[in-house]
Amino acid sequence: MYYSKKSLGQNFLIDQNIVKKIIKMTDIYNKNILEIGPGKGALTEQILKNKPKSLILIEKDNVLSKKLKEKYHNNKKIKIYNNDILKINFENKLKKNSIIFGNLPYNISSQVLVKIVKFKKYPPKYCSLILMFQKEMADRIVAKYGTAKYGRLSILTNYRLKIFNKFNVSPNCFYPKPKVDSTILYLKPNDKMSYKIKNIENLEKMTNILFSNKRKMINKTIKKIFNKKQLSSIKNLNLMSRPADLEAEKYYEITELFEKI
Repeated sequence: MYYSKKSLGQNFLIDQNIVKKIIKMTDIYNKNILEIGPGKGALTEQILKNKPKSLILIEKDNVLSKKLKEKYHNNKKIKIYNNDILKINFENKLKKNSIIFGNLPYNISSQVLVKIVKFKKYPPKYCSLILMFQKEMADRIVAKYGTAKYGRLSILTNYRLKIFNKFNVSPNCFYPKPKVDSTILYLKPNDKMSYKIKNIENLEKMTNILFSNKRKMINKTIKKIFNKKQLSSIKNLNLMSRPADLEAEKYYEITELFEKI
């Protein structure tokens, strides 16, 4: 019998109705799939029933990884990596038009998402992301300007990704039961980007700098980066604003200016 490890944030999805609902969010047939943290393989089994072209599994847990390798050793479609998702470069393992699934551990879910958002090549090799987050984290990811959860994560994510679907999952669908609700997000690359940021890490840098004092007006912070003339090129930028008062588009403009200088 295998016991979940708190250190890895393991909560295994055991509700088959939810598993099937996740699978039905997209067409898997003859597609390249990458699954983050397959665990005991509940989602993996359903993915295989839908006949993907190829399947990459990335599992950090040594015991679970070994069990998956034993179970699927005869299946040539499957490649299994016993690695930490935050340490492995899985961008270069993706095949064109891949779908990425992941029941992400709550403690690293935002880091995994940011890693995907910051992939070096854009448009990316994935066409869809179907990822599970703690509901509170999902709310922050999809938060719109003017709402309480709006912030760095939503600004960064929404530059490169668009949400197409989502639904909540009860703690009763897992073993062991988490203390919070979960949310499945179905995301796709944003193919209509109005702003041309050369390096996504610069956007991350600008949001980090400005949100470092999120209760204070941006006046002093932004003047450490730009001079008066440079700032005047950004239309309707109110220096008395607090970081959350600026729309995401303003952060994209600020980043473009930063890259120019």
